[in-house]
Order: sequence, then C-alpha cells, then structure tokens
Amino acid sequence: MPYVNIKVTDEQVTPAQKRKLIEGVTQLLVDVLNKNPKTTHIVIDEVPIDNWGYDGKQYSEAKKQSA
Repeated sequence: MPYVNIKVTDEQVTPAQKRKLIEGVTQLLVDVLNKNPKTTHIVIDEVPIDNWGYDGKQYSEAKKQSA
C-alpha cells in the first residue's frame, strides 16, 4: 500500500490542481512500480507560508522582499 505525502504552500492551490496531482502521482506509481491504484494513497498538506522556509528565510518574508 503506497502512501505519498505532498506538501505545498497554502497559496491558492485549486481543487482541480489537487485532483491532477492525485491522479498523476497515482498513475506514476502504477506505471513505475506496478502498484494497485485502489490501494495507493495520496495526501496533500497545505503548509502556511509562515511555516515554510528556504535559504535560511521564512517564505512569507522572502516573498515580501522580492515583490
């Protein structure tokens, strides 16, 4: 039973985009690992941009500086 956890920032990811991610990742596991789609679980976590960082900076602050 594969389990894939996708984490994205909470910046307006649409339900349609989430559906495409779930469908695409499921199909990838079917194609590459020959997994059963009925037992393949995909979870999408939306992380607030204040809780996301890169390059030693909080993403919400870095985003403000680049604007």
